[in-house]
Amino acid sequence: MKTLSNLTRLSLTALALGSIMTLTAPVAYAAEFVAKIGHLESDQQSRHVLLEKVADLVKERTGGDVEFQIFPQGQLGNQREMTEGVQLGTIQGTVAPAAFLGGFNPAVSILDIPFLLPADADKAQELREGPFGQALLETFKSKGVVGVALWPNGLKNFTSNKPLDNLSDLGGQKFRVMDSKILIEQFDALGASAIALPFSELYTSLQTGVVDGQENPLDTIQRMKFYEVQKYLVVSEHGAMEDVVLFNPAWWDSLPENYRDIITTAFEEVVPELRAHKAAAIEQALETIKQSDINVRVATDAEKAELRAKMYDKSRAAYIERSGEDGQKLIATYEKAFSELD
Repeated sequence: MKTLSNLTRLSLTALALGSIMTLTAPVAYAAEFVAKIGHLESDQQSRHVLLEKVADLVKERTGGDVEFQIFPQGQLGNQREMTEGVQLGTIQGTVAPAAFLGGFNPAVSILDIPFLLPADADKAQELREGPFGQALLETFKSKGVVGVALWPNGLKNFTSNKPLDNLSDLGGQKFRVMDSKILIEQFDALGASAIALPFSELYTSLQTGVVDGQENPLDTIQRMKFYEVQKYLVVSEHGAMEDVVLFNPAWWDSLPENYRDIITTAFEEVVPELRAHKAAAIEQALETIKQSDINVRVATDAEKAELRAKMYDKSRAAYIERSGEDGQKLIATYEKAFSELD
């Protein structure tokens, strides 16, 4: 019998090893439930960073059965297109700014009411996760989507080219707002005029004097360089910028109940980390703003209390007028929950 050549021995050894590796290598596992989730922020901003964290938690806790594929920066369309996509099932989820959903679901415009959430972050989260937050999320059912969670995404502050020494009396000043009757009434209560303008026109409108001022979170003011065309900034934190986590009903209902619980818990669980990430971004933004020529001051607690007292009733009435019976029920749920906070 002929002796095997060295080359043949090597070939057989390689074949044997390859077979062993094939048998022992981990098999690629396809997730049973895949969700494409779109949003508008960049992959460096808080919303995306924590969405990735949620995706990891959900994948781990479902043993790989549920996979979230996250698409930032409007890759799946503008917010209206993404919300309609969730309705139709062309995508499975979106994390949407509540301010962009008022036309889709008027009830969510309750979040436009100034000082709706308490300054204490833990108490604010208690409202989100409690009867008020659940009632708000329930209003999305009739719109053909499932509301799963509310996420904090910053607080609005005032800037202007006119002094902001007395926030409760802004008579004669013109402020840009989103097209919201609630926000218009907010400024009317302070003696100011509110002008609805597209966000894309805001920088130029401030620069040319079409409006005197505006309201936005500090990181937005910094990113859009509004401080370049404004003389005064007050850290008033008067308006909550909230996100709503929405899923397609058919996809959501296809999940086992324990998987739905895992997803909901994950979105709520990461909120402290989300707040911390956002706080760091805001702190950095404020430092950048302070390096410019703008005058910066922080509103006192007494100022904020006076602002809430002046703005709440008119904004509340505008909300109920817009949202009808559903809004009346939701505002009652909110006021009861707010009064019961420790």
